[in-house]
Amino acid sequence: QVQLVESGGGLVQAGESLRLSCAASGIVLSRHHLNWYRQAPGKERERVASTTSRGIIDYADAVRGRFTISRDIDSDTVSLQMNGLKLEDTAVYYCNINTNPGDYWGQGTQVTVSS
Repeated sequence: QVQLVESGGGLVQAGESLRLSCAASGIVLSRHHLNWYRQAPGKERERVASTTSRGIIDYADAVRGRFTISRDIDSDTVSLQMNGLKLEDTAVYYCNINTNPGDYWGQGTQVTVSS
């Protein structure tokens, strides 16, 4: 059974940084397209960053220049380094992978940015 687990969320002040991590069981992350999504209360879930199995990376406009997605092949994890956090970054952040036949999601990790 495939399971994804996010970690690293917490409460920080605006301007500070957090590093999220996604780990998996039952699947090798490095072989798959991986996305970080987030969802704030009352808002739709949005993709903030992605990386393909070939290393192609993309970011949402709202986080480009502040967030960095990266893979650690040895540990088979994917991280999201979040710098210069803003109040509007407050959300539950989810790890997602695209596979054949479908997607898998973690339970999410809460990021709260305060003034």
